[in-house]
This record gives sequence, structure tokens and C-alpha cells, in this order.
Amino acid sequence: MTVTKLGIIGGTFNPIHYGHLIAAEWAKEVYDLHKIIFVPAYHPPHKSFNKIADKNYRYTMVQKAILDNSHFDISDYEIKQAGTSYTIDTLNYFKTIYPSSQLYFIAGLDSLLNLHTWKNVAGILSLSTFIVATRAGYNINFDDDVYRNLPDNAKEKISFYKIPALEISSSMIRERISQKKSIKYLVPERVEKYIIENNLYGV
Repeated sequence: MTVTKLGIIGGTFNPIHYGHLIAAEWAKEVYDLHKIIFVPAYHPPHKSFNKIADKNYRYTMVQKAILDNSHFDISDYEIKQAGTSYTIDTLNYFKTIYPSSQLYFIAGLDSLLNLHTWKNVAGILSLSTFIVATRAGYNINFDDDVYRNLPDNAKEKISFYKIPALEISSSMIRERISQKKSIKYLVPERVEKYIIENNLYGV
């Protein structure tokens, strides 16, 4: 199948959870994406290594989470870089592989609020449409200070779509694990089993 519209979702995935999967699935539907590639980071520039599971564990958890979705794939590009992962480099990499594809970078609102600090924001917005998953009921104001720090074409290159208001985060999952609480229905069953088998996050 020709991939004319390619979605890319990066992150630490520490661990991956249903919030990530729903954001990707709904982006596929809203933007008619032919394929979405999950790209686990080796070391994201805005996070410390504290409490981040080994890259191989995180990669395997993503693999297990997307196993049943034929539109989802995974790349080890950032993990193989063995250093800080920058979105601009990742987008350039995928543009060489899919030169005729339109790239859509899937992100959360927290990423948008920090976008002005990212490496080569102008290049990111030139190479891709930056699509932001927002919870129902949240309205974006383009007069917010965050947009004043972005390139002039930000309004044209940033798009928003709604997802269900699920209160799920990787940090919350890690905290529940450390407290010996259940994470069932927060992550796919295969991921939960893998976390337990490998004693991740203080199981």
C-alpha cells in the first residue's frame, strides 16, 4: 500500500498506555492516515533518565501494545541513535524513507506548550503537520503566549483533534505500580504481563 499520509508518534512510552493508543487511532481516523509509526526515544531532551525503563523494555512494550493493529508500526531509529532524540532529526529520517508522503507528527498539549523550546521548530513545521490531541471541552486560543514564540506559519501547520478525556498517564501508572495497585485496563494486557514478568517500575 502506498503511504501518502504518514503519522509519527514519538515519546518515552514509559510505559505505553491506552491514552497513547487512542490518540494514535483517533488521529488515523480524523486525518485519514495510512500508517502510524511509534518511535520510542532513547533519551528525550526534556526528561531525565530517572525512572525511565531501559530502552529495550520500552521498545518491547510498544511492540506488544500495537500487535493487533495493522495500521500501527514501530521504529527503533531514535533508540539506535544512543543519545538525545530530536524530533527534527526523526522527521528528516522518515522523509528520506517516505519522500512522497505527507508527515503528521502526533503530540499532546504538553508538547505544544513546550514546542518553542524544541530544536529547529521551523524545520519541524516545514516537514510536518503538528497535530495535537486535546480532550473534549478544551478550547485553544491562538492569542496565547505560546504561539507568539512560534514561527509565523504555526497557525497553518498546527492542527487539533479531540480525544476522550481519559485521565491516564505513564507517571500515574508507575506510581500505582510502586504502590502495588492494579494497572489493569490502563495498559494492554500484554504490556501489564510484561511489566510484571520483568519487575519493571518496582513491581
